[in-house]
Amino acid sequence: MAEVLFFHHARGLTPGVHSFADRLRAEGHVVHTPDLYEGRTFDDLDAGVAHARETGFATVLERGRQAAEELPDRLVYAGASLGVMPATLLVQNRPGALGALFLHGAVPLDELGDGTWPAGVPLQIHTMEEDDWGDVDVARELAEKVDGAEVFFYPGDRHLFTDDSIEEFDPQTAALVFERSLDFLARIDADDRR
Repeated sequence: MAEVLFFHHARGLTPGVHSFADRLRAEGHVVHTPDLYEGRTFDDLDAGVAHARETGFATVLERGRQAAEELPDRLVYAGASLGVMPATLLVQNRPGALGALFLHGAVPLDELGDGTWPAGVPLQIHTMEEDDWGDVDVARELAEKVDGAEVFFYPGDRHLFTDDSIEEFDPQTAALVFERSLDFLARIDADDRR
C-alpha cells in the first residue's frame, strides 16, 4: 500500500484529521500526520489562520520539511487546506514523490517551487465550487498545467468539509472524496509496484 505524509489544515491536527488518516490506515496505507502547530488546535478557521500567520508560514513549511526528513523518499504528499503548502513544497523540491493529494486547497506552481510540476507525479485535488478559501481558480490552473491531474469540484461553499470533528463536515461529499482518494492511492501503489 501507499505511504502518505498528510499535513493538517489551519485549525490544527483535529480529531477529524486523525479520523481521515485512520480510515486510510484501515485500508492498509501507512499514514503519517505530523503536527505543524505543536499541539494547538482552534475552534474556528480565522483563529487557526491567525496562528499560522503569527507562527510564520516559513516556520510551518520548515516543520513540514523536517517531518519528511525522517521518512523514505517515495511518499505520497497530502494536505488539507494549509497543509497543501508543505505538501506542495515537498512534491516540487524533494525527489521521489509518488503523488500528491490535496483537500480544500491548491498552491500555484511558482509559489513554493520553480513553476514546474515533477514529470510523472500524479495529482488529485478536491474542493467545493463556491469555497472562498478553496483556491478554485488555482485548482483549475493546475488541472491545465499538470499532465493527468484529477481535479474534483463539489457543489457547495464549505471549506473543511472532510473533517468529521467540525461543523463544516459534509458526510456525503466527504465519503465521495474518501472513495476517490482510495482509488488514487491504489493506482499509485499499483504503478509503484511495477
